[in-house]
Amino acid sequence: MRAAVLRALGEPPRCEDVPEPRAAEGEEVVRVTACPLTSLDRARAAGTHFPAPARLPAVCGAALAAGRLEDGSRVLFRSSGGTMAERAVTRRAWCSPIPDAVDDALAAAVQNPGVSAWNALEWRAKLRPGESVLVLGATGVAGQLAVQLARHLGAGRVVAAGRNPRVLAGLPALGADAVVRLDQPDDALRGALREAAGGADYDVVLDYLWGHPTEVLISTLGSADMELRFSRTRLVQIGVMAAPVLSLSAEVLRSSGLEIVGSGTGNAPPAEVLARQLGRVLDLLADGGLRLEISRVPLTRVREVWDLDQRGRRTVLVP
Repeated sequence: MRAAVLRALGEPPRCEDVPEPRAAEGEEVVRVTACPLTSLDRARAAGTHFPAPARLPAVCGAALAAGRLEDGSRVLFRSSGGTMAERAVTRRAWCSPIPDAVDDALAAAVQNPGVSAWNALEWRAKLRPGESVLVLGATGVAGQLAVQLARHLGAGRVVAAGRNPRVLAGLPALGADAVVRLDQPDDALRGALREAAGGADYDVVLDYLWGHPTEVLISTLGSADMELRFSRTRLVQIGVMAAPVLSLSAEVLRSSGLEIVGSGTGNAPPAEVLARQLGRVLDLLADGGLRLEISRVPLTRVREVWDLDQRGRRTVLVP
């Protein structure tokens, strides 16, 4: 069978012929129908994200993929091996059914960033109805879904900040009340973020960027006077698309209500909560409540598209 095979860290994988997978006791072979190409896949292949492949060569594909079980059931599944292949091994307990109204490629594209955004809003930020939400990095795949899910989960005001002007222009139709371009001078960006907030600090910030954009945002919080006031901004750190570090003044922590938490594998909710979140995301997809542009690409072209800028679209490999 064919699979995306990584032979050296830092190099894109190639589509190669590999032996058929063998199912151990309690496992079964699934025919893969769609596998998303994610930033996590790229980072692991580059050796910059833990865990990198323990042994090479290795089949790529860390995210859930879509496929058909031996009885024909359409599922999203995870595998102990890579999912960027024509077939993979899974267990029934690792599978979630795909609704009839949802296309395999769309389900594969949305599940990971969709659950990540839902988890950040519900589990980490504990978003309450009517609160304001700022999405930093809203023009990426995860950011676009975060805008839509914030609205679905009851946010009173949703502000989308990003760089891609084409995607940014379409975000009001997905639920954003205001958009902010990040590619402007710092003073102008501070003013735009304050104006978009509507005269108050944001209640929740979903941060897919970190680095300088987040520094600029943080500098807008709090006050230099000595008046006692109550404010609370829960910043949920999810991604580092701008930079992995930033400079944080202790003063802003004392003069504002800033609270910073992360959202990732180290603080994930119980498995049953994640399963419920995935089910809700898939139900929204089935009802037309989530939209995302995807690009279907044959698995044979994996090397060609590996490092391409997806520009707000999710690339989905189709064996």
